[in-house]
Amino acid sequence: MTFNFALVGIDQIINNAAKIRQMSGGQFPCPIVFRGPTGSAGQLAATHSQAFESWYANCPGLKVIIPSNPYDAKGLLKSAIRDNDPVIFMESEQMYGDKGEVPEGEYTLPIGVAEIKRKGKDDRIISFGKIIKEAYTAAESLIKDGIDCEIIDLRTIRPMDYQAIFDSVKKTNRLVILEEAWPFGNVATEITYQVQSEIFDFLDAPIEKINTADTPAPYSPVLLAEWLPNSVDVIKAVKKVMYRD
Repeated sequence: MTFNFALVGIDQIINNAAKIRQMSGGQFPCPIVFRGPTGSAGQLAATHSQAFESWYANCPGLKVIIPSNPYDAKGLLKSAIRDNDPVIFMESEQMYGDKGEVPEGEYTLPIGVAEIKRKGKDDRIISFGKIIKEAYTAAESLIKDGIDCEIIDLRTIRPMDYQAIFDSVKKTNRLVILEEAWPFGNVATEITYQVQSEIFDFLDAPIEKINTADTPAPYSPVLLAEWLPNSVDVIKAVKKVMYRD
């Protein structure tokens, strides 16, 4: 049903699927796709609102994909099915009703390639999955304040397109990362380390990362709205890195 339930089968994913190629000396590939919903989907409470992409991306041998729109979902799913390695394909239940242009003809999208979804010259926002919609909302609001944000959709968490991230940060020297996950040891943490390690001299301000609150997801709709990142959080983070002395 969702990746919350994948935890009862995580031994087979981590200790079998992810390792069979290496343990067989390359003789046995494992072309399998584990597909299901991830993250929060409304009032589903603590055990049904979790994002585990960083857990699976931590394991060598697994590829992790999280699309944010119908076009990317179809192209990346086709690539995942044709891949000879195990792929974790995570999507949002709240996006099943989304509409977008999808070609009728055959097409695939490469795994491990990020895409600039919105071009801008003042700041960079990196995100993925359904939460990227909050970045779009924030960007439209920020343009009224004279701040033009570029938005990068990672699309694939592992392998991650570090070069696209580096190239983008070099343009504006600032970075905000938006992610629907707990703040400890997540995808944003990995990106932050890689950027400061590889292109530290290009940064004009500390990196800001936006995550859920560091608690299990609440059931109350009022508390859930506070728990999830939103466009207001993005606006605050962008202005913080833009106006920092």
